[in-house]
Amino acid sequence: MEISEHLRGILNTLPTRTGCYLMKNADRKVIYVGKAVNLRSRVRSYFHTDASQENKTRRLAGEIADIEWIVVGSELEALILEMNLIKKHRPKYNVRMKDDKRYPYIKIHWQEAFPRVTVTRLMQDDGARYFGPYTSAWAVHQTLDVLRRVFPYLTCDRAITGQDKRACLYYDIRLCLGPCIGAVDQDQYRQMIADLQSFLDGHAEPILARVQKEMEQAAEELNFERAGALRDKIRALETIVERQKVVFPADYKDSDVLALARADNEACVQVFFIRGGKLIGREVFILEGTEDTADAEVMAGFIKQFYTEAATIPEQVMLPQDIEEARIIQEWMRSRRGGEKVEIFVPQNGQSQELLSMASENASETLAALRTRWQADTHRQEQALAELQESLGLAGPPNRIECYDISNTQGTASVGSMVVFSQGVPDKKLYRRFNIESVRGPDDFASMEEVLTRRFKRWQAGQQAAAQPGSRIDESFAQLPDLLIVDGGKGQLGRAVAVLERAGLSGKVPVIGLAKQEEEIFFPGRSHPLRLVRHSQGLYLVQRVRDEAHRFAITAHRTRRSKQGLASVLDTIPGVGPVKRKSLLKHFGSVDKIKEATLEELTAVPGINAALAESIKAHLE
Repeated sequence: MEISEHLRGILNTLPTRTGCYLMKNADRKVIYVGKAVNLRSRVRSYFHTDASQENKTRRLAGEIADIEWIVVGSELEALILEMNLIKKHRPKYNVRMKDDKRYPYIKIHWQEAFPRVTVTRLMQDDGARYFGPYTSAWAVHQTLDVLRRVFPYLTCDRAITGQDKRACLYYDIRLCLGPCIGAVDQDQYRQMIADLQSFLDGHAEPILARVQKEMEQAAEELNFERAGALRDKIRALETIVERQKVVFPADYKDSDVLALARADNEACVQVFFIRGGKLIGREVFILEGTEDTADAEVMAGFIKQFYTEAATIPEQVMLPQDIEEARIIQEWMRSRRGGEKVEIFVPQNGQSQELLSMASENASETLAALRTRWQADTHRQEQALAELQESLGLAGPPNRIECYDISNTQGTASVGSMVVFSQGVPDKKLYRRFNIESVRGPDDFASMEEVLTRRFKRWQAGQQAAAQPGSRIDESFAQLPDLLIVDGGKGQLGRAVAVLERAGLSGKVPVIGLAKQEEEIFFPGRSHPLRLVRHSQGLYLVQRVRDEAHRFAITAHRTRRSKQGLASVLDTIPGVGPVKRKSLLKHFGSVDKIKEATLEELTAVPGINAALAESIKAHLE
C-alpha cells in the first residue's frame, strides 16, 4: 500500500499512549473513529500489507488522507471519548445505529410540583426521570394513551394552585385528577405519578396490592363511587400486566437481553427488557456500517451507542457471544449506574439461554420482514426507472433525475428550485434553490433560463476545479443528470434546450417538459406530447419528482417573500437605511417586536436616537 509523505509523518510521530484517533478522507470528513491503549501500534496496523486484513480495513486504509489523535489518561476515558466522537461525526466505517434523528423517550417532570408526563427526544440532566429510548414515537404515544386511563396525569401548562373554579374537559372525562381545582392535593398527585413510574419500571404488583386495599377500604366506608373507580383501575392494570410475560422469579435481576441478526450487508439488534422477572418490552434497532465486520465487533459497537442513549442501565446484560471490550464497557456502565455492579455475560443454559434464543429468533424474523419491505420498495423504484427508460427512449435508466420549477407572486420574490432524485428516491442534501436576479416581472420562461444557466455554469466550474488538487466541489452540481425535467410545457422546454446548447451539452443531457394539466410530457423537436400509462410506476415517479420541485419552490419563495416584506416595511421609514434596519431586526427579531418596543428600548439599539425612535414608532403605528 502506498502511503503519502503526509501520512508517513503522522505515523512516525504517533505517541505510544492511550487515546482516540480520527481518520479523515481527502474532503476532511471523518470516516472512522477508534481508540487504543497504544495509539502508535494500533494506528500503524491499518497500513500493514497483509492478505489476512479484512476487506473493510483495506477499504478504510485506502481512503485515509489525514489522521488526528487525542491522548487521554485511561482506557475508560478513551472509551467515553470514542463514543462521543462517533455520536458527533457518525463516520461511515463505524458501526452505528441507523437514525437520522433522536429517539423518543417518556419523560416524567419530577422537578415540577405537579409533574407532567411528556414525550421528548432529548435527555437532559434536569431532575426528570426518563424511559427509553424507543424506536417508534407512535408506539410511545399509544402506550401513554393506555396508561393515562389508569394514571390520569396532567397534560396542560396551567399553574396549579388548587384555587381554580373550573377544571378542564379532561377532568370531566376522568383523564385528569383535577389538582387545579383542589380535587387532589400535591402528595396524592405525586403518589399517582410515582405509581406510574413504578409501572414503567416493571413493578406493578405493589401498586395492584395497594389499590386493592384502597378499594376494599372505600367499600367498607360505603364510598361506592370511589370503590368502583378503583376497581376499574385494577382491571385496567391487570389487562396490561397480562401482556407482560413472566420469565424469571420476581426477585431476578433487572436485565437486558441482546441478540443480533444479519443478512447480506444488513444487521439489526433485538433488545428484550426484563424487569421484576417479567418481559416488559422489546425494541429493534437497525445498524449501519456493519459490512465486513465481525459479529462481536458489531455487537460491541451497538452496546456502546445504545447505553449512551439509554435512560437506565440494568444490573446485567446477556449477549449471544463474548465481546473483546466487555471489561472496560462494564466499568463504564457501572459508572453510569452510580457505581453499582453491572455484569455482561453469555448465558450457557437454562431459562437465560432460552430467552436469548427467543430474542435471536425475533431479531431474524424482524430483519427478514424489513428486508422484504425494502426489497419491495426497491423493486418499485427499479420498475419505475425501467419504465421511464423505455417510454422516454433513454440510453440507460435515469438514476439521477433533476427537476426545476419557478415560484413567485406577480413577479416578486422569484425563486427557482432544483430537486434531485437518486435511484428513484429524493436526495435532499443535493437540493438547491436560486433567487432570481436578472428577471423583472412575472416571466417564468426567462427565470427558468437563468436557473438552468447558473446550474450548468456551476457544473463547468466544477469540472475545472476537479483538475486542481485539493479543490472543493459542490456535489449538487458535480454530475450531469440522466434526465432533466422542467415543470411546464413547450415554452419552458425550449428555454432548457437553448441553455443546454450554449453549455455544449445538447444531446448529452436528456430533457423533457412536464405539463401540469394532463400530465403530458413534451420532447425537444416533437410536436405531439407523450402520456405515460395511468397507474404506472413510471408516471408515479415523474409526478413525485414534479410535486417535490413545486413544494420546494413554494417553500423557498415564501421564505424570500417574508424577508422582503420585513425589509420593505422598515425601508419606508425616513432615516432607516440598510445598516439600521439590520440592527433593528437583529436586536428585536421581528417587525412585530419592533412595533411593541418602547422609545427607551428603541434608543438602546446602536444608531437609533430619540428623534429616530419617535419616527419609527409613528410609522409602524
